[in-house]
Amino acid sequence: MPEFVPLAEQIVDAILESEPGLASFAGDHRFDDRLPDLSPGGVAARVSMLRDAADALSGIDPDAFDEEDRVDHAILSAVVERGLFELTDVREHEWNPLEHNPGPLLHTLLARPFAPAEERLASLGGRLAAIPDALATARAVLGDVPRIHAETAIGQFQGTAALIRHELPLLLAEEPGMQAAIEPSAATALSALAEFDGWLRGRLESGDPGRDPRLGRPLWEARLWHTLDTELPAAEILSRARANLDRVGAELREASAELVGGPATDETVRRALAALAADHPDNATIVDLAKVTMTEATDFIREHDLLTLVDDPCVIEEMPEFARGVAVAYCDPPGPLETADVPTFYCIAPTPSDWPAERAESFYREYNNQMIRNLTVHEAMPGHFLQIAHSRRFRAATRVRALGWSGPFVEGWAVYGEEAMAALGFGGLPVRLQQLKMQLRMSLNAIIDQLVHCDGLPESEAMALMTGRGFQEEGEAAGKWRRALLTSTQLSTYFVGYTEVSAIAAARPFGATPKAWHDAMLAHGSPPPRHLSALLGV
Repeated sequence: MPEFVPLAEQIVDAILESEPGLASFAGDHRFDDRLPDLSPGGVAARVSMLRDAADALSGIDPDAFDEEDRVDHAILSAVVERGLFELTDVREHEWNPLEHNPGPLLHTLLARPFAPAEERLASLGGRLAAIPDALATARAVLGDVPRIHAETAIGQFQGTAALIRHELPLLLAEEPGMQAAIEPSAATALSALAEFDGWLRGRLESGDPGRDPRLGRPLWEARLWHTLDTELPAAEILSRARANLDRVGAELREASAELVGGPATDETVRRALAALAADHPDNATIVDLAKVTMTEATDFIREHDLLTLVDDPCVIEEMPEFARGVAVAYCDPPGPLETADVPTFYCIAPTPSDWPAERAESFYREYNNQMIRNLTVHEAMPGHFLQIAHSRRFRAATRVRALGWSGPFVEGWAVYGEEAMAALGFGGLPVRLQQLKMQLRMSLNAIIDQLVHCDGLPESEAMALMTGRGFQEEGEAAGKWRRALLTSTQLSTYFVGYTEVSAIAAARPFGATPKAWHDAMLAHGSPPPRHLSALLGV
């Protein structure tokens, strides 16, 4: 029987080579000059590699391993099986143009100074030169594109072109001797992007709605199983989410009555939230507000000795245009394999310049000053930024957990962090109200994710749920409706992850301080919660 560690390392290397984008984001820069090969031949080669990996892993008995290797065997097997499922069952590269956007792969080379400008420009030159063929492949393989995906792709691909026009020259200015080698590839890439933009617009102008973006129950439930890596069935998740919606709604009514007076009713909640919404940032101040709240949250964690802080840099800035259209904010950390001293980016998207004033006002009523405090807790401190900084410090005999990080754990920890901070008094009652509202949103995310893709939930009913039970601004609800159609199962990671991470936190051993237990929870990378429970012995 082959040994697990060398086999695991061979499989990790094969996956990284077959997915250069994944390699770059993980911090392995050996393939930085390549784009993914999504041609039929390229996909077939990846499928063959993953099948070989699955066969090899199934030929090993993990019962003979220690706990760390048993967990890594299970995680790597899940990574391989998920890859096969995505390529052979979902086949998103054949209908979702967002899968073909080279923008993130260019941005990671432009934005992160992990190597000298000359080295990064050489890799950029390779990726720029590959764009025309990659987009020709996209046009050849994409069919039946859903209208909402085409609309979103147009905006994101325009952002990619802007990245080449505006950000590439700044890096070239550091190595002007490379202009002659890079600029022709950049010009050709821009032409290819313009051609692809025209192709997408032609699909929209044809009036063809494309395929239904809803996956349907069989495919959605299969993807949910692969995404969550949990034994919870879809029906149980829906039932728990609905129960949590009721529980948190009652807490929000009581907290709102405490803030503004009156009975514990929905009307009182609306009065309380309206009072908080009046104090909000705008496009000119939202990034600076996020920086202020980052300092506040960091000081609060230090004061309450909640968990160990790190001195890693975190840059707070506007979200790049190529990434907008799905989420309002995100955390973009260095990869777990990155060895250079590079920052994490906490990015927030301002409202588009062409939005009418009323829509922008609605957005900022939702993302008011107190909500930004809670958002910073989620995205940065002690949420994604701090958790992933701890995760990057994990070392094992294999690189499996560098690839197999769990979305439910990462999102679950961030929501648990929101709750823990609010419970200790961060931001007082106003932030607690916003955190309860976010808990409603989290529960509704899981409900809507399932009902949209499995039961044909119409937009009007989804909007009524979000603006009614969830007390969301109409603009926020409309954005979440789009996100539910653009993605599938990701919206369920928040609720499922939160319930599982909270259960682990509640199992803190007698005598262990909260700080010691939180540090222990973050000391094993970012594994699925069920594996973290095994590693912690709870």
